Amino acid sequence: MIDSTVIRAHQHAVGMNTGGATEDLGQSRGGFSTKISASFDELGNPVAFHLSPDADVTHASAVIGDRRPAAVIADKGYDSDDFVASLNAKGIEAVIPSRKNRKEPRAYDKALYKERNKAERGFNLLKQYRRVATRYEKRSRNFLGMVLAASIIILPR
Repeated sequence: MIDSTVIRAHQHAVGMNTGGATEDLGQSRGGFSTKISASFDELGNPVAFHLSPDADVTHASAVIGDRRPAAVIADKGYDSDDFVASLNAKGIEAVIPSRKNRKEPRAYDKALYKERNKAERGFNLLKQYRRVATRYEKRSRNFLGMVLAASIIILPR
């Protein structure tokens, strides 16, 4: 399962002279934020994380990496012909519902798609940790370390 969530950045996490690096911070009306893309196993345990300032589907391949799961379960944000074709080329089943504006909706396993709530619950557990729910770190590598530390605490549950 893959999914992503938006994390708001604290005002002190922004504004450091980084020499032109974005530090995975994107700007919206509400201020600066970071998007955490993650993959979860069949039990809902976090497997991999990727920080980015932009859309879900552009970083989906980075989150999956070299792993070869039998299926990838994702929401409509990952509905892209290129992404689904890359999964099918690797022999991975894409369990991704089509967007409303798609002319020819793609068939998917609805029973398997119901398992996607485990990814949502995984993010819910991660966001219970204050350092993950609000990004206080200026450097993305430090924030990713906090996300990994929180996931290590979650794993034995």
